[in-house]
Amino acid sequence: MATMRSKRARHSVAVAVTPGAPIFELAVPCEVFGIARPDITDPWYDFRLCAVEPDTVVTGGFRALNTGTMRELVTADTVIVPACQNVHDEPAAVLVEALCEAHASGARIVGICSGGFALAAAGLLDGRTATAHWMHATEFSARYPAITVDPNVLYLQDGGVFTSAGTAAGIDLCLELVRQDHGAAAANELARRLVVPPHRTGGQAQFVPVAIPDDPSNSLAPVLYWARQNLHLQIGLDELAGRAHVSRRTLVRRSTPRSRCHRSAGCNTNDCAAPSSCSKPQRCRSTTSRS
Repeated sequence: MATMRSKRARHSVAVAVTPGAPIFELAVPCEVFGIARPDITDPWYDFRLCAVEPDTVVTGGFRALNTGTMRELVTADTVIVPACQNVHDEPAAVLVEALCEAHASGARIVGICSGGFALAAAGLLDGRTATAHWMHATEFSARYPAITVDPNVLYLQDGGVFTSAGTAAGIDLCLELVRQDHGAAAANELARRLVVPPHRTGGQAQFVPVAIPDDPSNSLAPVLYWARQNLHLQIGLDELAGRAHVSRRTLVRRSTPRSRCHRSAGCNTNDCAAPSSCSKPQRCRSTTSRS
């Protein structure tokens, strides 16, 4: 059983670079961990890219130069595997071996999007709950039946092993790691600089189908826009219904999916009418507590 390493003064993060890796998922940990931010917290991270082979070419013809090796990846405190080129291909044996060794020595292991397939091939997800991009969840579950796959969340942590859904969910997971390492204030400030939400909890759905009305005249968008511009007022359902030129009952019926969503987050009537206001209490909660 793996034992967690003691914290060092500067936490080291190694990202595995594999042939044909998608640029976005590879760039996310580089942006989050690879840029020194002493004004947020100091020390930041000791960051390195570690390629499975020299001069690895990733998507778009970009070549990873001057990278570390799998030997260096094994010694990192956190090991991140971004998405792979093709989920149908088996991950490189040298990567699988390095992941096993890193985990055994206590490293925190992270799979972004289809990078979770490499973690699964190494047996690190056996008996655990993990997630993946919803497009790959069925195959992920079929190939690795020892894993409980939850395709409905953004990211998951099971012990010292983390997995995320596709693309943008990798940002959420990396911010969560910063939050665990340096606290909510540091993660929130980093999110502000990246111009992304400060905290999307891992349990959120990967996507929510939204029906587009056939008749734009039935849209409540103008009323919601007005409400957002007047958040300082005490806006009731009767006021909104009057501005929408519908009955109170019709207003409630049309806005039920939106209202349920925001009421579940503890918002009042005004918040349901103007969902953008919900980010305010979320930001306050995030700066006063640690996840």
